[in-house]
Amino acid sequence: MADHIHLFEPGAKVTFTASDEITGGRLVEVTGNREVAHAAANSVKVVGAAARDTKDGEDVLVLRGGIQNLVASAAIAVGTRIKAAAAGKIQAVGAGENGIGITLTTSTAADQLVQVALDQ
Repeated sequence: MADHIHLFEPGAKVTFTASDEITGGRLVEVTGNREVAHAAANSVKVVGAAARDTKDGEDVLVLRGGIQNLVASAAIAVGTRIKAAAAGKIQAVGAGENGIGITLTTSTAADQLVQVALDQ
């Protein structure tokens, strides 16, 4: 094999194709070859969060890592490890689960934005 380099730098924004309608600020998961859709609850295929609303079949920019505003599925305390909830929202991890990030702010109810430091 000749030289081997990153296609995208670690933590860089990556362009995928939407395999369904996507809402910006929601977690997305891999659904096919460089395709994503809203992450399902407890998904282990999360690759980041969509940068903007996107229609099925269009290119969608996925933001990986860093601190992002994500939509809570319920009340979540600051400092809580999180994972994917239904429709690309976030929820607290259960006992023994690792999660994909940690909350930096609190939500008091569903559908509020929470600042999250994503691991990837």
